[in-house]
Amino acid sequence: MKKAVINDIKRFAVHDGDGIRTTVFFKGCPLKCLWCHNPEGITVKPEIAYYEHKCIDCGECAYVCPTRAHIVKCGKHDFDREACIACGRCTESCLGGALTFYGKETTVEELLPQLLEDRDFYESSGGGVTLSGGECLVQADFCAELLKELKRLGIHTAVDTCGFISKSALDKVIPYTDVFLYDVKAYDEDVHIRCTGQSNKIILENLLYLDSLGKNIEIRIPYVPEYNSDQIEKIALLLSELKHITKIRVLPYHNYAGSKYEALNIPNTLPNRLPTDAEIKSAVETIKSITN
Repeated sequence: MKKAVINDIKRFAVHDGDGIRTTVFFKGCPLKCLWCHNPEGITVKPEIAYYEHKCIDCGECAYVCPTRAHIVKCGKHDFDREACIACGRCTESCLGGALTFYGKETTVEELLPQLLEDRDFYESSGGGVTLSGGECLVQADFCAELLKELKRLGIHTAVDTCGFISKSALDKVIPYTDVFLYDVKAYDEDVHIRCTGQSNKIILENLLYLDSLGKNIEIRIPYVPEYNSDQIEKIALLLSELKHITKIRVLPYHNYAGSKYEALNIPNTLPNRLPTDAEIKSAVETIKSITN
């Protein structure tokens, strides 16, 4: 029985494909985007986030922790991450909501009933289920099994991917995916490496491959001033050559995830400057003028 490691399940999602959807966020991502707003999805390993400002020093976490990773004494809470085995017991007992567990193991049999709860809404709105991340196709075998079951039940499926995955992983889900939500972060390889830590060669090859197969593709371009804002025209020229792009969305960068970096005790790489409405409007108009 295949198992996957997931972070969350979001019901009534309206930005992860058409209609009302349920989105499953898988753990693990091969990229490290400087602007990542889901840093809890980078590593596939389970981990505990500690939001210090929410802690009420109740001591319940210290009481249940089997490795004494939590010590609450004299109004001070010390969290020893090296001692933590990410069992999740502390998050279940935390009275202030200061501790969050990322990395629940699950099976297809466990997931399906949750994903089918809003089936009526999918049907009435043209929605369905979206697999996201992290990068969901890091766990491609599980995704293929889950998508196959969803299609058997008549549920519309979407895969949200950064594209930095093997073609064999992509091939596993292609037969059961109605639309790919595909990230294009940069056209120039050096820009992509600077922003994500990886080349975009595989990403662009996989995009062309999906298009050659006639798969529906919704392109998503995160717009981050001073990082990839000079890539819009080049990306649009690439997309203008493709035949199966159903939609192109420019996603304005936001820095709401700052507290997650602190809670996970990882370096905060979020850029400081946010895009203006005028910049987003200009990017959209540039894309339309080239691709229409």
